[in-house]
Amino acid sequence: MLKIVPIALLPAILCRRMEIDTQQSRVQFNDSLFLCIIFIMYTPSQHDVRRFFCETYRKQRANQILTPLEAIAADWINLHPEYADALADLDTALAADYAVEQGQSNPFLHLSMHLSIAEQVSIDQPPGIRAAHRALAQKLDSEHHAHHQIMECLGEMLWTSQRSGLPPDGVAYIACIQRRASS
Repeated sequence: MLKIVPIALLPAILCRRMEIDTQQSRVQFNDSLFLCIIFIMYTPSQHDVRRFFCETYRKQRANQILTPLEAIAADWINLHPEYADALADLDTALAADYAVEQGQSNPFLHLSMHLSIAEQVSIDQPPGIRAAHRALAQKLDSEHHAHHQIMECLGEMLWTSQRSGLPPDGVAYIACIQRRASS
């Protein structure tokens, strides 16, 4: 089930159903999959998302054990060294404003979108995204660059959905990726 949320909480991703123990700051993964927002069952605040990425960055730098989701996030963080300063200081991250008017990229939204796409590809949901991703990555000779192209399609799909009031169109999303792979 897709939950419609304010644009600030996007992107939507497919993730593993989790049990969250906030007292122990632990996440336990179950086997079933479902569509959820960002990367956890409850709707995280902007600060929750920023804390997740900053904590993942801190744990990785300290060579601490990462959860499976943190390990995926760490791989994408490593591909974006330009975000190191934003991730290194939690207090600054929580206070930062990434308004479009400032022309500054939001590293937390960007990394969230990488997680979203990685999970979608891993389970081929929506159907066809794995093959479309593979074709685009092959064309660009880079999984990372393919993700950035797919982000454009994901953003377009979500924008269209919000504007029209209709559910996100997975078929149009895949077609957008396929067009980029074949053009």
